[in-house]
Amino acid sequence: MESKSRTRQVRAVLFWALCAIALAIIIVPAVAIVVGIIAKAWPAFSPAIITHTTATDGLQNAIVGTLILSVGVLLTAGTIGVLGGLYIAEFASPRIGSVLRFFSEVLSGVPSIVVGYVGYLSLVVALGWGYSVLGGVLALGTLIIPYIVKSTEVAFSTVPRSLREGSVALGLPKLTMIRKVLLPPALPGIISGLVIAIAISTGETAPLLFTADFSDHNPSIALFHNPVGYLTGVTYFDLQQPGANYLALANAAAAVTVIMILVLIFGGRLITARSRRMIARMDV
Repeated sequence: MESKSRTRQVRAVLFWALCAIALAIIIVPAVAIVVGIIAKAWPAFSPAIITHTTATDGLQNAIVGTLILSVGVLLTAGTIGVLGGLYIAEFASPRIGSVLRFFSEVLSGVPSIVVGYVGYLSLVVALGWGYSVLGGVLALGTLIIPYIVKSTEVAFSTVPRSLREGSVALGLPKLTMIRKVLLPPALPGIISGLVIAIAISTGETAPLLFTADFSDHNPSIALFHNPVGYLTGVTYFDLQQPGANYLALANAAAAVTVIMILVLIFGGRLITARSRRMIARMDV
């Protein structure tokens, strides 16, 4: 018995050691990247970063443009993705659902540069929109819709079947059941999917090069023929330029991008945790 007990203890220790190593493999590179970017960008941080545009060694237009693109992607792709995931989870027949999942998975595997090129041919050239905010929003939204669809479908599919059966037994209409019974427990998963998708779109460059181009000025309200600045574009273009000022601004843009993504992720975590606490109080 003692030998078996020791064997189990050794296996447990080895298992936890492997888990710790796997966790370190994930955490250490991520922390090193974040710390390295911020350390390189720190000398370039000053009030001018926010108050000046890229035309005068600042990032104001790029920050504003990134925020506008993110909000536009959230409104368009978020709405389409959540409704698509809801349809697959609650309304589609098994055959239609499998077909929609197949095409969603195919779309999620398309390289971002291909999406950008298709957006250039269809939106910039064929429809005559030119480089524009709307073109950039649609290109980014096309990339992240599959992630939102999948996370929404999974969020609804994890709701206990007993809630559906109880709602049907009470005679609740389908839409009322979804809104009042299924949506609250599914909401944390939906929010998590939206946050991750927006974070992915914030770090994309290739689709915007083809559809939004770049501008050194603050974006206007025009949806068409309106190039817009964005943080990843500053990093992409300025790293190719000679001179310490360009390199410093590229590092600063990369650092601000990372900070925005971290804020999105932690903000999404807080919203998800608060939603779960509200759901727990409802259950009580």
